[in-house]
Amino acid sequence: MRPEDATRIRHMIEAAESAQRFIAGRTRADIDTDEQLRFALVQAVQIIGEAASRISPETRSAIPSVPWADIIFMRNRLVHAYFDIDHDIVWETATRDIPDVLPLLRPLLPTD
Repeated sequence: MRPEDATRIRHMIEAAESAQRFIAGRTRADIDTDEQLRFALVQAVQIIGEAASRISPETRSAIPSVPWADIIFMRNRLVHAYFDIDHDIVWETATRDIPDVLPLLRPLLPTD
C-alpha cells in the first residue's frame, strides 16, 4: 500500500472514531436539536468520504470489502446538497454504516 493511502485510511479511522464518540449516549432526536452534533457528524462523514476519494484506485480495488463508492457518494451528497441533508441518513450512517466499516479499515494499518 502506498504511504499516502495508509495516511488517508488513518484519517478515515480517526474521523469514524470521532463520529462514534459524538453519538455515544445520544439518540436520533439529538441530531435535530443539537446543532453542534449535527455539524460534527456531517463533518466527520465528509472527512471519511474525502479521504476515501483520495485513496489510489489500486488500493481500493485490492480491498473490495470496503464500500468505497458508497462512502465517496455520501461525501459528495453532503458537500454538494448541503441544503437538503437528510438527518435520518446521517444518523443511520453514524450508527450503522460507520461501525460496520471500522473493522474493515483498522486491520489495514500496521500496529505500532
